[in-house]
Amino acid sequence: MSQYMDYTISRSPIRVLTPSVDPARLRITSLTLVNAGHLPGRTPRREKATFQHWAIVVITGGQGTYRVDGGDVQRVRAGSWFCLYPGAEFAYGPDPEAHWDEYYFTVKGDRVGEWLRDWFFPNGQVHRVRTDELLLQRMENMLRLIESGTPDNLDRVALQLESFLYELVSGNDGRGQQPRERLAQAVVEDLQSLLHLPPTVGDMAARHHVSVSTLRRIVQEYTGYPFNEFVHRLRTAEAGNILLNTDMSVKEIGERLGYKDMFYFSRVFKRITGVSPREYRSRIGP
Repeated sequence: MSQYMDYTISRSPIRVLTPSVDPARLRITSLTLVNAGHLPGRTPRREKATFQHWAIVVITGGQGTYRVDGGDVQRVRAGSWFCLYPGAEFAYGPDPEAHWDEYYFTVKGDRVGEWLRDWFFPNGQVHRVRTDELLLQRMENMLRLIESGTPDNLDRVALQLESFLYELVSGNDGRGQQPRERLAQAVVEDLQSLLHLPPTVGDMAARHHVSVSTLRRIVQEYTGYPFNEFVHRLRTAEAGNILLNTDMSVKEIGERLGYKDMFYFSRVFKRITGVSPREYRSRIGP
C-alpha cells in the first residue's frame, strides 16, 4: 500500500487515499467513498474546521480532545470514534506535544441521509470502541480495497463501511455475532483483498489461527461454496470488472489475479459466467 512522509502531519509514513473513478462505473450510487486514510502519529490539531461531507474517525492510539460548535471539550483516547460533518464547526486533535493514531473514512450520498433518519445518531459525541486485531484488520482491508482503485472494490468498500459503522453504533463492533460468523466475515474480507496472490486454504487457515478443515467448513457454510470454488468466483468477478474497465489483455488479467495459465483462467471464467473473457468484454462492455 502506498505511503508517504508529510512532517507537518506526522513523523511516520501516512496514507491518504482519494479514489478517482468514473461514477458511472459504480453500481452502488447511493453511498460513495470520498477519501480515507491512516495517520499514525498525527500531531497537528484543527481549529474552527468545517466539512462538506460526513467522516467517521477512529482513534487507535494516543489521546487528545474533540469539540463541536464551541461546546464541551471531550476527551479522546485510544479506542474512541467520532464524526465530522457539514453544518458544524470542529476543534479536534491530539494534546499539545502529543500525537494520536487515526483512521478516517469520508462518504457522501443519499444513504447517509437514511442512516441519520433511521439509526445513526452521533450527536457530536465521542464514543468508545474496543480496538483489537479484528477492528484493525477490517479498516486495513477497506484501505486495501480503496487503493486498488477498481469500481468493484469501491462498491465493496461502501457496503463494508456501512456494516462497520452500524456495528460501531450498535456498540458491539461485530461482537454480537457468533465467533464462526465473525471468522467467516474476516476470511471473506481477507480473500477480497488478496486475490492477486492468490491465497491458499493453508495460508488463510494459518493467518486466522484455525485448522484447514475448520476453515473449509466455515467458508462452505457462510458462502455456500467450497473454499477453492469461492476463491475462483471472487477472482472471476474481479476479472469481469477489469475486462469492462481497462484495456488489459486476457493474459494480463489472468496473471494479475494469480492464474499463470491463460487457458485455465479462460476455462474457469467461462464455467462461472457462461462466456469466455473476450465474449464477456464484447457483449457486456461499452
